[in-house]
Amino acid sequence: MNQNAFDILKERGFIEQCTHEEALRALMGKEKVTFYNGYDPTADSLTAGHFLTLMALAHLQRAGHKPIVVMGSGTGMVGDPTDKTDMRRVMPREEVEYNIACQKKQFERFIHFGGGDGAVMADNGDWLLQLPYIAFMRDYGVHFNVNKMLSAETYKARLESGLTFFEMNYMLMQAYDFLYLYRKYGCILQVGGNDQWSNIIAGAELIRKVENADAYVLTYTLLTTADGKKMGKTAAGAVWLDAAKTSPYEFFQYWRNTEDVNVLRNLQLLTFLPMDEINEMKSWQGAELNRAKEILAYEITKTVHGAEEADKALAASKALFAGGRGVGDDSAMPVTEITSAELGDGMNIIVLLEKAGLIASRGDGRRLAQQGGITVNGNKITAFDHVITENDFVEGALTIQKGKKIYHRIKLI
Repeated sequence: MNQNAFDILKERGFIEQCTHEEALRALMGKEKVTFYNGYDPTADSLTAGHFLTLMALAHLQRAGHKPIVVMGSGTGMVGDPTDKTDMRRVMPREEVEYNIACQKKQFERFIHFGGGDGAVMADNGDWLLQLPYIAFMRDYGVHFNVNKMLSAETYKARLESGLTFFEMNYMLMQAYDFLYLYRKYGCILQVGGNDQWSNIIAGAELIRKVENADAYVLTYTLLTTADGKKMGKTAAGAVWLDAAKTSPYEFFQYWRNTEDVNVLRNLQLLTFLPMDEINEMKSWQGAELNRAKEILAYEITKTVHGAEEADKALAASKALFAGGRGVGDDSAMPVTEITSAELGDGMNIIVLLEKAGLIASRGDGRRLAQQGGITVNGNKITAFDHVITENDFVEGALTIQKGKKIYHRIKLI
């Protein structure tokens, strides 16, 4: 075995909660542990919110342990009610399968699959969708106390708005996943985000009750902003790991704009930089802190999109920050193309912002313009009824700056 994986995760700040900490650490130090993390295929791409769990999987595999990545075509048919005020949309089977196929390609960037030492990718639809309902409830439902379930964070927030029996099955299904993987692969550890604690602990308890065996649970800290909100979203929506949904340049800029207070934490959690290098940055201030943000953005973009895209994004970012008007190397800058016919005699700036995906709504765009948060070719736009015409385009293009650090290119075709 390499360095104890538990110590790696703890030093880098991953661990939020854990059962039987001393026993699990000792186990990880002397033998290969088979563990799993589940992902519900609610979209055709993973997001920045998933990234921390992918890094943890990579650290654990590099330290000699065996990951099982469970794609939830079964649980995804129900949807996890955690943190949701309404019941999730029930996705058709075809959509679930398409999302799984897309996500599988992304996992392969982080985890080595196949062979004796490689990770396993499993789909819980293969076993959950085959379960006879009455037999399942008789054999496993009897081990779940409804009063205890309703006290779990998974369900508490939904009680006022209305929790369906359909959704209550989610915990049972996820718990059965753990039991199934224990039986088939000898999986003794489930990992996941800390918001999944109630669901994950239910699986360990089911193994104990049914198999009279030990199973372990470890949850990761959640990525949050300085005000406690989950990271991974912008005003225009989620930050995706798919380059077609969030360009490498936009992805780079998202991390480049990390709040000062979170830079070191994110370097620990989201890069493979050695801890001694990160610890040297603890005293960095001012320009040095901006350099740390640049390192953070570069390392994460390199991991997700490759060194070539990271180099391009870094070069574009340096040019933009140096020029202040979005001039210089804009080859990596996200681009939206509009036709002369679309532009016509002119296009309202709010409509253009919406087309470029820079705002979540037209109301958001109006507020942004009125507050002076929009610049076109270096000129501040203060009126939400401002009209962009062909005269604003230089050699068929213009640059929009949103806030201080977000740039977008509009090309006229």
